[in-house]
Amino acid sequence: MNVTEVSAEGLKHELKITLPAAEIAAKVDAKIAEVKDQIKLPGFRPGKVPEQVVKQRFGDSLLNEVFQEVLQNAMQTTLEERELRPAMQPDLDFGEGFTGPKEGEDVEFTIKLETLPDVPELDFSTVTLEKQVAEVSDEEVQKRLQQLADGQRSFEDRDEGAAAETNDQVNIDFVGTVDGEAFEGGSAEGVNLVLGSNSFIPGFEDQLVGVKVGDEPEVKVTFPEDYQAEHLAGNDAVFACKVNAVQSPMDTVIDDEFAKNFGMENLEELTGRLKEQVEGEFGSFSREKLKRDLLDQLDGAMKFEVPEGLLDAEFHQIWHQFEHQMEHESKTFDDMEKSEDEYKEEYKTIAERRVRLGLALAEIGRKANIEVTQEELTQAIFQQARNFPGQEQQVFEFYSKDPQAAAQLRAPLIEEKVVDYVLELATVTEKTVTEEELKAPLDDDEVI
Repeated sequence: MNVTEVSAEGLKHELKITLPAAEIAAKVDAKIAEVKDQIKLPGFRPGKVPEQVVKQRFGDSLLNEVFQEVLQNAMQTTLEERELRPAMQPDLDFGEGFTGPKEGEDVEFTIKLETLPDVPELDFSTVTLEKQVAEVSDEEVQKRLQQLADGQRSFEDRDEGAAAETNDQVNIDFVGTVDGEAFEGGSAEGVNLVLGSNSFIPGFEDQLVGVKVGDEPEVKVTFPEDYQAEHLAGNDAVFACKVNAVQSPMDTVIDDEFAKNFGMENLEELTGRLKEQVEGEFGSFSREKLKRDLLDQLDGAMKFEVPEGLLDAEFHQIWHQFEHQMEHESKTFDDMEKSEDEYKEEYKTIAERRVRLGLALAEIGRKANIEVTQEELTQAIFQQARNFPGQEQQVFEFYSKDPQAAAQLRAPLIEEKVVDYVLELATVTEKTVTEEELKAPLDDDEVI
């Protein structure tokens, strides 16, 4: 094998590789010797087929099989010897008209690739971070208790002739039409609806305040532009309703008996569980902000060239999602706050940040020998499977047969491990904040 460097500019490399015909032929002969005893042909005893006959009958297929092995070995050897780590799958060019190897001819091709950059090392002990923490107040726990009570609330019939009020429950039949035509899913009978719950289309519940049993109001609404059923989005609709019942809410007593409805022995245990739940939520908010702060510092401190191919791929993924969202909302750039070029520039910046941080975290993890265990990956697959009740086995088979899909599950697990690793080395101090400050959104939703 002969390797010549054609060009090397930044992260981009182009190499010319020549695979000698003699090397390929030798491996074909070795392959024939390996398989000849397994071949059965009429007129020959098993294992006694001459190599020349094997070559005549199977030479072309064996040549192609050997060629793929030689090709892969040549690429791997070349990259290892020159210490080149591809950022993406290299491009191979065999020249115009190449249809495969031919006996007695050298194979010459070029390989073009972008390599992973040298990520600068950072002394993580110099990284200083502030972790926001908030105490769980009794008021917050009581609010959660009340939410549970509201969910368990029962209703009783109002006096005959009483008008429905906000927070009352009405039982209704309805038939919805658009332009006089009934539409699928627009009709139902015996539906309980709590007025003010915002369960139905905006404006629907407001028009039922004041109705009485036996009333047949006509409710006129407009489906939101982002309504899930696209054929209804933005359309005016009329719902012919019939009121079957008007009921007022009954107060739910929050006591030990109430707690037993949730599998708890008493109210004290339920209150404790709710406090733990809120503490977990606060911890997630705290972790999210701490991670964002860390990534911001890494992005500022670890500047290096990013592979153009990775950058383009990330940008096109982001841009595709953006265009899909615009299409879903039936918007054009004339409806947007910025021009198409301004949005592209903004998303290219986001894409570069994502790629740079992804490479930085991956390199930190590689040098620290951080890996995801099979048990951790299996647990992640379990989490995915829970999203598809009844199809758990298919989910497991999907990830077991698709290495790329499994890698997509593994990547965020490694990322979180790397973040934990860096946080252990960094200087982290705690700052007590209010619940509102802890939950306050970040400046933007771009984390990585």
